[in-house]
Amino acid sequence: MSTELYKKGMAEMRRHFGSAADQWIKSIKQIAPEFAKVNVEFPFGELYTRDVLDDKTRELCTVAALTVQGFALPELKVHVKGALNCGASREEIVEVITQMIAYCGFPAATNGLLAAKEVIDEMAGKSSSSGK
Repeated sequence: MSTELYKKGMAEMRRHFGSAADQWIKSIKQIAPEFAKVNVEFPFGELYTRDVLDDKTRELCTVAALTVQGFALPELKVHVKGALNCGASREEIVEVITQMIAYCGFPAATNGLLAAKEVIDEMAGKSSSSGK
């Protein structure tokens, strides 16, 4: 049974990631249902729904944090897409990742940049193929 916090978190995830949110959580749920629940309820049900930062700023902060980690490339790709969906430009995402060179070094920032490029290219391809 889904809690209200879970429902709130999934709604927030869908606002950021569209139907990819459901696919992401479904794949996690297959191996670790409790992990999937916490993944939805804590960051998206509690943190992302606060009204101090707008969605675009939250996603850019998340892109920065995941870039600095250097090993969370699948999650970084999800949040690059979220940033774009929340109004961030390609240039803003690239600038955030570029600034992270000072905090994580060139290897992690380069990995982040290449991950972002994959998402940006994929989304550009979908836009051009759908006539947008």
